[in-house]
Amino acid sequence: MRLLKEPLFHFFLIGAAIFIWFHIVAPENETVETTDTISIDENDIAQLSAGFKARWKREPSLAEMETLVDASIREEILVREARKLGLDRSDTVIRSRLSQKMDFLTEAIATSVTPKDEDLEAFLQQNAERYATPQKVAFNQVFLGEAPSEPDIEKALVTLRAGQDISDLPGSALLPASMPLTTPRAIDSIYGVGFSNGLITLEQGPWSGPVPSGYGVHLVQVIESEPSRVPPLADIYSSVLRDWRRATGEDLALAQYEALADGYEIVVYDFAGQGK
Repeated sequence: MRLLKEPLFHFFLIGAAIFIWFHIVAPENETVETTDTISIDENDIAQLSAGFKARWKREPSLAEMETLVDASIREEILVREARKLGLDRSDTVIRSRLSQKMDFLTEAIATSVTPKDEDLEAFLQQNAERYATPQKVAFNQVFLGEAPSEPDIEKALVTLRAGQDISDLPGSALLPASMPLTTPRAIDSIYGVGFSNGLITLEQGPWSGPVPSGYGVHLVQVIESEPSRVPPLADIYSSVLRDWRRATGEDLALAQYEALADGYEIVVYDFAGQGK
């Protein structure tokens, strides 16, 4: 069956298994501790030490370790007492944090799985515009001023196409006379927004124009153009994998939520009709 080959279906099964496991190992009554014992075991000590080392780039001293343990015990006591008072039940910060942890759990499932190359290739083709390289153009240009007359434009074109000297034409020292292969965004940052649009449709080789810019009017010779293309998967593998995992994680989160929501009867007050 095709369904069994779908990565999302596999992730859904993995996610369901993890959530079931959490329900099995979680205490039946997690909101209020029924014991007065607080135990700091070997794993707790290792986590405290690892956290200290990650922050300070060294192992904690014995005194520092004792301080960490005392702080952990204090936190546990205060958390338990807060739960007994029901302080966690209406706290939007705590509720938001718990919701985020459920989302993080789902994201971890997507991150832990490496898809097949054909899955990534299909994702790449479905989102080709996201990875396509921009078109590039290399050109020469001559600036004719802010508002040259039609005869002046035609005369300049004839002169340039004949390969004659153009040193007597007006110009702007602020603008490069030529540009190597450059993206439209970079071109527009120099010549003004929209200038690149006038280059893309020009024939390569002959002088053409006029082409307007933010400064005035130009004649342009397109030397070379490089069309937009989608790189092969091997060249952008890490980027495609990252985006695939993010997108798949979002799909999985939605599917997981819908599965969990099926276990609840949801009743919402008709707020849309109030005040009528």
